Amino acid sequence: MIPLLLGGVTLVTLMLALGMFSGARVTTVKKFGVWVVALGGILLAVLLFLTGRGAAGLADLLMLGMVIWPWLKMPRRQPEGGRPGAGPGSGPGPGATGRTGMTRDEAYAVLGLKRGADESMIRDAHRRLMRMAHPDNGGSDWLASRLNQARDTLLI
Repeated sequence: MIPLLLGGVTLVTLMLALGMFSGARVTTVKKFGVWVVALGGILLAVLLFLTGRGAAGLADLLMLGMVIWPWLKMPRRQPEGGRPGAGPGSGPGPGATGRTGMTRDEAYAVLGLKRGADESMIRDAHRRLMRMAHPDNGGSDWLASRLNQARDTLLI
């Protein structure tokens, strides 16, 4: 009877966790994964040390460090304007047009359009691409902001 209850509690816990993850942002899930891997690796190393396998524990910690180090050095979110050191009042970079810091040619390339596309084509391309790239649908914040920037550049 006890194993059945433990199985039921485990199943309910997993279902609740999946419900939380389905609405979570990608960066939150990545951070959670890093913590799970880090804590699991540290617990494994401690267990190996306690059972007299110190060399295996050191190897585990070394492998853990190699796996987690790139995740810890994830690129930080850049300030508005897309350039390091660019802030809200720094203005667009060289060769940019409008207020967005993106040239019209770059904007057409981002949206996959040819030069001279009309407003409806720009809006349709933006909407179509944003469905795939929106962070709420598992897309990237950076790509969604580039799509918005391209639309704004072409519609200003």
